[in-house]
Amino acid sequence: MSSPPASHQPAPRACSPAPATASPQAAAMIDSATLLQGGKSVTISHNGEFYRLQTTRQGKLILTK
Repeated sequence: MSSPPASHQPAPRACSPAPATASPQAAAMIDSATLLQGGKSVTISHNGEFYRLQTTRQGKLILTK
């Protein structure tokens, strides 16, 4: 019994790091308590669409359209 011929596939390339962004500024950080203002949910308007940001009983955040 003979084995099938070996295929000549290129070796997988190592992933290179993503290029640095042109602007080194960090994204603005807003505390969720500031957005929610003591409530459980808030409506956010973005580009003419409305989204609801709400907290769960476990303290996590959910953003829905």
